[in-house]
Amino acid sequence: MQRVFIRNFGCRATQADGAALEGLLEGHGLEVSSVAEADLVILNTCTVTSEADADVRKSINRVRRENPEARILVTGCYAQRAPEELSQLPGVTWVVGNSHKTKIPEILDSHYHGQIHVGDILQTSEFLSSPVEDAFGGKTRPNLKIQDGCSNVCSFCIIPSVRGPNRSMPAGQAVEQVRFLAQNYTEIVLTGINLGRWGRENGFRSHDRMRFSGLLRSMLAETSVERLRISSIEPMDLSDDLIELIASEPRIARHIHAPLQSGSDTVLKRMKRRYRVRHYEDRLLKAHALMPEAAFGADVMTGFPGETEDEFRQTYDFIQRMPFTYLHVFTYSERPGTPASALPQVRLAERKRRTRLLRELADKKNLAYRERQIGRRLSAVTMENGVALTTNYLQVQQAQLRPSNQLVDLEIGRLTPNGLDEASPFHLL
Repeated sequence: MQRVFIRNFGCRATQADGAALEGLLEGHGLEVSSVAEADLVILNTCTVTSEADADVRKSINRVRRENPEARILVTGCYAQRAPEELSQLPGVTWVVGNSHKTKIPEILDSHYHGQIHVGDILQTSEFLSSPVEDAFGGKTRPNLKIQDGCSNVCSFCIIPSVRGPNRSMPAGQAVEQVRFLAQNYTEIVLTGINLGRWGRENGFRSHDRMRFSGLLRSMLAETSVERLRISSIEPMDLSDDLIELIASEPRIARHIHAPLQSGSDTVLKRMKRRYRVRHYEDRLLKAHALMPEAAFGADVMTGFPGETEDEFRQTYDFIQRMPFTYLHVFTYSERPGTPASALPQVRLAERKRRTRLLRELADKKNLAYRERQIGRRLSAVTMENGVALTTNYLQVQQAQLRPSNQLVDLEIGRLTPNGLDEASPFHLL
């Protein structure tokens, strides 16, 4: 039996794709193995930044050193964006774009000839999913991808051109996958490229024009899942109905991650984002009023082309006054083929300075948030190595080792450098 190792890069959707790909290959007789023992190494890539591309190239070189006999197949977003570039790297046998990811078993069987297999992703309507038994990828908290692609036109973003347009998993299939996973897993993370757009594409058939909040209600009503977590959702999709559902339903994690990108309206306009600061503020404060101890996170970009010091300061001040509990801060990275790459660029040193300032601010806000949890009792799912993840997205070191994949109540004792310690654990009955 041929042995295969899959390394995933980037977002939760890519992680879910990797689990689905494992299932496809195991169904074709391949055995999942370590990188050192694999006959085939698949790199399932990200291309959201130049750093992400560099990580992939470094990984190719690492695989060649660790296992020079292995064949290397590069797939995912980087493969879709720059197949010729990847095909010229030493050691790469195949480059397979997202357009052909489901065809990888056939490509390995030589039903498809040649090194590069990349088609027009903008014309695809296929949704990569796996049988439910393969959707979790061996993790305590499985990522279940129920949406793929994006039909937005943000000027900095390469993802629509490498992931294709918005596509949704049928409601019945999504509920069935949750039902199956709930037999073995306590928390399921719902993910997608633009999750809040689930069910919105033209021609998608769902009863009563169901939207994302309706799908969540079906999952809760028709399955025994103990906790659903929403990975990320755009601010314009944070409807009153969805916020109120998250706030009122204990089986949904108290956690909202809504990409911000900038706290300046002029920057948001140049980014071609579909909201303005006042809209984002309205959504965040509405959610915070209903869930004052929930986790609120955001993606923020520094150094977008043309960003002035005043525009950056608007972002800094907005973040400072809003109830964020953590941030993912990214330095703007030129992506070839995007409109933003042709605009006047901010000096790299200045971008990095702004990134550092926002990360320092985020650390202060996160520390204050964690301090407020001391003495509280929080619902959490146990994971490996004695760590548990609370409903409000905090890592807690357990005072006593419990089996993973259990829902427990933890009394918070003290701060740790990046999380919290349990004082005296109390199991849910």
